[in-house]
Amino acid sequence: MAETNFKLLTCAGILCCLIWNGFAQQGGSDCIKANAKSCGECIQAGPNCGWCKKTDFLQEGEPTSARCDDLAALKSKGCPMEDIENPRGSKQVLENREVTNRKKGAAEKLRPEAITQIQPQKLSLHLRVGEPQTFSLKFKRAEDYPIDLYYLMDLSYSMKDDLENVKSLGTALMLEMEKITSDFRIGFGSFVEKTVMPYISTTPAKLRNPCTGDQNCTSPFSYKNVLSLTSEGNKFNELVGKQHISGNLDSPEGGFDAIMQVAVCGEQIGWRNVTRLLVFSTDAGFHFAGDGKLGGIVLPNDGKCHLENNVYTMSHYYDYPSIAHLVQKLSENNIQTIFAVTEEFQAVYKELKNLIPKSAVGTLSSNSSNVIQLIIDAYNSLSSEVILENTKLPKGVTISYKSFCKNGVNDTQEDGRKCSNISIGDEVRFEINITANECPKKEQNETIKIKPLGFTEEVEINLQFICECQCQSEGEPNSPACHAGNGTFECGACRCNEGRIGRLCECSTDEVNSEDMDAYCRRENSTEICSNNGECICGQCVCKKRENTNEVYSGKYCECDNFNCDRSNGLICGGNGICKCRVCECFPNFTGSACDCSLDTTPCMASNGQICNGRGTCECGTCNCTDPKFQGPTCEMCQTCLGVCAEHKDCVQCRAFEKGEKKETCSQECMHFNMTRVESRDKLPQPGQPDPLSHCKEKDVDDCWFYFTYSVNSNGEANVHVVETPECPSGPDIIPIVAGVVAGIVLIGLALLLIWKLLMIIHDRREFAKFEKEKMNAKWDTQENPIYKSPINNFKNPNYGRKAGL
Repeated sequence: MAETNFKLLTCAGILCCLIWNGFAQQGGSDCIKANAKSCGECIQAGPNCGWCKKTDFLQEGEPTSARCDDLAALKSKGCPMEDIENPRGSKQVLENREVTNRKKGAAEKLRPEAITQIQPQKLSLHLRVGEPQTFSLKFKRAEDYPIDLYYLMDLSYSMKDDLENVKSLGTALMLEMEKITSDFRIGFGSFVEKTVMPYISTTPAKLRNPCTGDQNCTSPFSYKNVLSLTSEGNKFNELVGKQHISGNLDSPEGGFDAIMQVAVCGEQIGWRNVTRLLVFSTDAGFHFAGDGKLGGIVLPNDGKCHLENNVYTMSHYYDYPSIAHLVQKLSENNIQTIFAVTEEFQAVYKELKNLIPKSAVGTLSSNSSNVIQLIIDAYNSLSSEVILENTKLPKGVTISYKSFCKNGVNDTQEDGRKCSNISIGDEVRFEINITANECPKKEQNETIKIKPLGFTEEVEINLQFICECQCQSEGEPNSPACHAGNGTFECGACRCNEGRIGRLCECSTDEVNSEDMDAYCRRENSTEICSNNGECICGQCVCKKRENTNEVYSGKYCECDNFNCDRSNGLICGGNGICKCRVCECFPNFTGSACDCSLDTTPCMASNGQICNGRGTCECGTCNCTDPKFQGPTCEMCQTCLGVCAEHKDCVQCRAFEKGEKKETCSQECMHFNMTRVESRDKLPQPGQPDPLSHCKEKDVDDCWFYFTYSVNSNGEANVHVVETPECPSGPDIIPIVAGVVAGIVLIGLALLLIWKLLMIIHDRREFAKFEKEKMNAKWDTQENPIYKSPINNFKNPNYGRKAGL
């Protein structure tokens, strides 16, 4: 058992060493391969890289980059924790107002800017390369949140009947929206098409009245802001009622020009920092970027406001905006779009919706009679979903989201940006990770913003990059430690001035290839420079690196390494020591050239507590038995020896009960142990005591069982505890035995008689049945006697039957 435990411990130790070495190699690989010349370069190599600033840390021949390594590797090489530069990233919340718990109808009416739906509002993150910083963002839909709604309508001739229904939209929509918010404003704008050929007819008559027949239509226009946002529903009805239909030549309309102006002309439209809804109503398709070339317009849309007297004046100058340009401007201005279009164009605008975040599509009836319900349904759909977006990230910075939505729904990747089915008053949480994968070239701070699409609130995040170590700011320029001021002494090493090289900046770049320098890099009586394991720089050997970053050359002439020591079980130094300059330095309790000899005597411990059972010596964790009769891992196996119990049986019997084979010689042969009598087996010593113990059960000359224990204490004294009363088997009870035998014989006889009787009955029945069968099959012989002759003869008259006279 002891041997098995030792093997398990040994295997576990080797496995731990292998795992540790694997991790050290994996972590140290990136750090060492970075070949960092300064502490700043080191900490940018990876989040687990540290820089040892201890002045005498490097061995002879090791380059300055050897100061950069995995933290565990630096500690194992003897660098104290206080000398390891390892700055960590951090986060700081600068503004953290609680989300607003506001109820509709509350006496206190808050200004829109006083309502908070997102928390926190401002953070500062210190980012180290490769180390993510995580923070939580909370969003809660506020009740009774103000809404601005702008109704943008196509006034081409095909929308004539729709205009009649929209004229009373203001007051009706006001009444419906009061169920959602007490602070609602509405505005109105209209669009037709660019005022150039071939979109409209430019003849003077058609410019005055583009409609045919006796229809009275207004002159064509691109976009007109009829009513800026107002809380007066009657004013909406009044101004919209004065509008007239216009006309154009082609089917697609210039709605994108109008959407762009509504998005960027915030002052003219009157947008507040509240929920902004744009209802786009049409029964036709749309022109987009590039279509302007048909009218000779080649300049791309500039995305700026060009309203004069509430009319878009540059439609003939700038092309239609692209969809991507619209998405950008709508997002920048937090506008959520509702496309109210007829059934015919549903498919087109649904595809457009997929390209514009926070937008919805509703089916408009032929005369716009359902527009109010369409707006309410679309608003509920848009407001029930929150989608986070961030501004452009600095180069090398990545961001990831994880959402914690209602009913335990969690998502990552792109779906981690959003939560759906959110009701008013619901609170959701997002976990956001920001990671810097490289430092900016100018080491300047950056600011990014995260906000829910369609909302004006945002989280401002200031990013500060950790690209230098604290010890670099404490460096000494032109330090005497760097060869008379040829470098800056920082973080325990010299950072050489331009034109200087060497660990202490002792050489100029012009002296590097000097043959006189090479003489300092050769061992005595050797022609090899740096033992062929390094380069001679400034008269000093700089040892080369191996592909396995855990294997290192060192020494003044790079003559040492840590991987050419003796091996055991395929491991350098048997995994029980450290290879230094091709010689194993063993861990405690190990010795030998490959540290494969264990000084631990636990595997040699016998079951009696003695090393090798007192019959051998423990060498390298294995028993060498000196008594030829004994063998085995702990010298306890003896093929010709009696066991402890059998060996002392006769002596215990003669001393405790004065009988047995040694009764006559007991006083001479059996006085080598101390004996103690106990009343019962329960009083015998039990396992667990310090001295090795054997429990014995033996038979005496009377075939009685007696019990004793045998142990040897630390002084070599044998102690025997014996139960004073043997257990003798009781004699048999004769009467029950005889009665049982007689009863058994009688029963067996009766059983045999019954069996015989049964067999006879079966036999008789079979014989009778056979007889009956033969009787039924019997037949008597009825043939005539062959010698018998009948006494009767028959004769025939030959004339019998003839006629007379013949």
